[in-house]
Amino acid sequence: MDTEKEDHPIAEARANLSELLSAVRLLRRGYFLTSRGKRQAVIHPVELGELVERAGGPDKAAAILASHLADAR
Repeated sequence: MDTEKEDHPIAEARANLSELLSAVRLLRRGYFLTSRGKRQAVIHPVELGELVERAGGPDKAAAILASHLADAR
């Protein structure tokens, strides 16, 4: 499995899940899971997931991040 690639087909990720999870933990990177070339989900370090949870879920976390990015411009 190529840990330099951001996108991984779901079947490839399933076959190499242990290696993918190790890369997430050790390299502290997120990896997108794809189906037919379209991103469907992401695996990312647990700390990021916990922050998203503390923010109130993915929608609220995305809104917070979007507002901070808009302020940075």
